[in-house]
Parts: sequence; structure tokens; C-alpha cells
Amino acid sequence: MKRLSKEAVIYLTIAVYFVLMIAVGVLSRRSSRTISDFTVGTRNASAWLSAFSYGTAYFSAVMFIGYAGSSGWEYGIWGVLPGIGNAIFGSLLAWMVLANRTREVTRRLNIRSMPQLFEKRFGSGVMKQFCVFVIFIFLVPYSASVYKGLSSVCAVLLNVDEQLCMIIIALAAAALVIFGGYVATLKADFLQGLIMIAGVIALIVVVFRSQQVGGLAEGLRSIVAETKALELDAQAHIGLWATVLMTSFGTWGLPQMVHKYYGIKDKAEVKRGIVISTLFALIIAGGGYLIGSLSHLFFTELPEKGTDYLVPNMLVTAGLPNILLGVVLVLLISASVSTLASITITASTTLTMDFLQAKLFKQMPQERAGLLAKVVSAAFIAVSYLIANTDTPILDMMSYSWGMISGS
Repeated sequence: MKRLSKEAVIYLTIAVYFVLMIAVGVLSRRSSRTISDFTVGTRNASAWLSAFSYGTAYFSAVMFIGYAGSSGWEYGIWGVLPGIGNAIFGSLLAWMVLANRTREVTRRLNIRSMPQLFEKRFGSGVMKQFCVFVIFIFLVPYSASVYKGLSSVCAVLLNVDEQLCMIIIALAAAALVIFGGYVATLKADFLQGLIMIAGVIALIVVVFRSQQVGGLAEGLRSIVAETKALELDAQAHIGLWATVLMTSFGTWGLPQMVHKYYGIKDKAEVKRGIVISTLFALIIAGGGYLIGSLSHLFFTELPEKGTDYLVPNMLVTAGLPNILLGVVLVLLISASVSTLASITITASTTLTMDFLQAKLFKQMPQERAGLLAKVVSAAFIAVSYLIANTDTPILDMMSYSWGMISGS
């Protein structure tokens, strides 16, 4: 029997993933007929679904490729700190402080979006409209950064044109969101969360066993020595802790993250979700940043296209088996599609419910509003794709988005 080539194995693995995602979207299409279905479903989500949905929305290719590569190159072994911070501050503390309070107030006041939270909680229509436009406008660069993160991986591992890769990801996210809405993304996020956990664990094992690292003990000893050689000064440590704080506490103000609390079933599920989300973040973020921290063991100078190409080139030189390369790509695609779906639903439903329906089409039936939200979703994905084709670095786009939205 003829052995499949590397490209064939990778494409086959990705094809299986896309079939699963499209199936989830199509099977859930009856759960997204109205605008309410599209945003919060039945408010009956379990801890596992909510926590995995939170985690998969949190971590995308931007983290694995952009932040992990950049932090590892600049700070060496200290580059794992953002991952630990994401688990402690961005997941554990965020859930403890926000989850049950948000679940309770949004259920009591029948709130389906963050602009509605400002309007009903503080009685301010001006805050509501300001919130609508900040969310819709500044989620676009965040969405674009996710596309850009994936395109660098596809270019290095598959030698595929970056634009083609972005088009494929856009179509997958569109199918999941437009067909299934909130319920479909919850189900898909759980499946994608399992893929991400398996992929990160496998990746850590293979990278540490590579010739460049030489095992766990030798790898840690070598990267500690490389970190000392960097001679990090006070300014570098300030930059490191700024990254920890931004990527951890920034999520507290991101509407697509806070939105995950709206549909949790009850307080008991919140308590379980605290544990699940923290462990998920520790594995995914901790593992991702750990891999990035080893970059100095693979390269003595930056790849030609900069830090965005560090991790993809690390994976190539580590000699990953073909099937694992496929799993890694599915891991990154899973992380990115889930993040894109959350961003898209948040942006499109916010504009539809809180501006178009509230201001321009006040008599619009709920089912027609749900259809309009899907049209806006398609437009949001298209604009994000166009922005992703600019030369703006991943971290710049991400920082603009998180800074403006969380700051606001």
C-alpha cells in the first residue's frame, strides 16, 4: 500500500475536522431561528460547555503563534508567565468574580448583550450606543489578527498561499455561525476544546523530545542558560508583566468572553466551570507559551518574516510526524475558528439587536432579526478578511482591539 505524502495526511486531517464543524452547524440550525436563539440559546448551558467555550474563545492562533513566539524570543523561559497568568487571572479569578454575578443579572433583567447590560443596569441609552460601536468596530482588528495568525502557519507547514488559507477559515467560521449560532458554537467549542487539549499535550511531548531540545531536563537547563544570556533589564520585565496583565485582565472587558456567562444554567454549574476553565487555560496557555519559550534552542536569529514565523518554523525543524502536523494544524484551526465564531456572534448580534432593530427597524419580528444578524455576520467576516490582508503585525491588531474595548 502506497504511503500518503505529508501534504495528503495533513489535508485529510483538516478535511475530517471541517466535515465535523459543518455537521455541527447544520444539525444545530433549528436552534438559531430567532435573535434570542442566536445570542444566548435557552440559558441552560452546562459547566463543561460554558468553560470550554470560554477557553476556546480565549485562545486562538494569535496566542500560539503571535504571543507565544514573541514572548519566548524576548524573555526566554520567563515567557511562560503570560500562560500562567492567563490561567490564574484570566480564568480562575475572572470566573470567581464575574461568572455568577453576570449570569444572575443578565437572567433577571433579560439581557442578551453587553450594550443592554449598560442600558438596563445604569439606565443610560448613550452608554448603550457607545458600547455598540466600540464593540463592532474594534472587534474587527481582533478577528483579522486571528486570520493572520493562521495564515503564517499554513504558509510554513503546507506551503499554501496565505490568502487561500484565510478564505478557508472564513468559510468554516461563517458556516458554523450562520447555520448554528450560539448553540452550535457551544457544541463545536466543546469538541474543539478536546482537540486543543490533545494537540497541545502531544506537541509538548514531541517538541521536548526533538533533537534541538533533547528531553525535559536538558531542555529546561538549556533554555535557562539562554535566558541568562539575554540579560533582561528592568524595562524588559516591565514589558513582560504588561503582557501578563493585558492578556489576563483584558478578557474581563471583552464582550465575547463575558457573554459566555450569560447562558450558564445555575450557580452549581458556575462552581464547576471555575475549575474546568482554569485547568483548560493552564494546559492550553501554559503549554503554548512553554513551547514558545524554547525558541532560542531552535534559532540563533529571527526568521526572515519575524516573530510571527518563529513557532511555525520550530514545528517544521522539530521533525513532527505527518499525522501530528495535521493534528497541530487542526489544533490551531480549532482554536481560531472558535474564537472567530465568538467574536462574530458578539459583534453581529450587538449591531443587529442594539442598533438596527432598536433604532431603525423597531417592529422587526424576532425571526427576521435572526436572519439579519446572520447577514451582518457574513459582512463582519468579509471585512475582517480584508483587514487581515494588510501588513499590520498580529500583535499590533490584537493590542488595538483589546486596548480599546477593554479600556472602554
